[in-house]
Amino acid sequence: MPLRTTLLQALIGGVAAIGLAASAAAAPLKVDAAKSTVGAVFKQLNVPVEAKFKKFVAQIDFDSAKPDAAKASVDIDIASFDLGEAEYNKEVLKKEWFNAAQFPKATFVASSIKPTAGAPAGTKYDVAGKLTIKGKTADVHFPLAVRKEGSGQTFDGALPIKRLAFNIGEGEWKDTGMVADEVTIKFHVVTTP
Repeated sequence: MPLRTTLLQALIGGVAAIGLAASAAAAPLKVDAAKSTVGAVFKQLNVPVEAKFKKFVAQIDFDSAKPDAAKASVDIDIASFDLGEAEYNKEVLKKEWFNAAQFPKATFVASSIKPTAGAPAGTKYDVAGKLTIKGKTADVHFPLAVRKEGSGQTFDGALPIKRLAFNIGEGEWKDTGMVADEVTIKFHVVTTP
């Protein structure tokens, strides 16, 4: 009987310890979609153009005390790309550009988030991960700035890419004299605990 009691106590203690560990784990942050933005900046005929994605879902599990355990992903609704004019918006969804019918989402999944050497603690990070657009996946990295804002945090970054690496602009649109190859994806994500 004492052995059974000891085993039962050990089992109950183990279950309680697992429950405490689970409750101490950081919960994913809530993204404030109304205050958050994802957009792209590029040059057309050497004139800067800014556009935004109206629909995206960002999932961030981040604790500045444990950045190595952080997780982040973003799913972008390609059909929500907005250049500010309906005719242009329809054009970029076509096969030559985003081919939104076949590839309705672009995704980013972080593989590592590390503090930037020499930066004040908890403010700047180097992010690496995989970006998928139009069925093409590439390893990418970019700097990330994190700032406390009230009880929440903001995450700001700019990811430079080459549009042709993702087949954005096929056929006659491969000519970078009209639309530059360089594109910067910018994001501002506001979270609450």
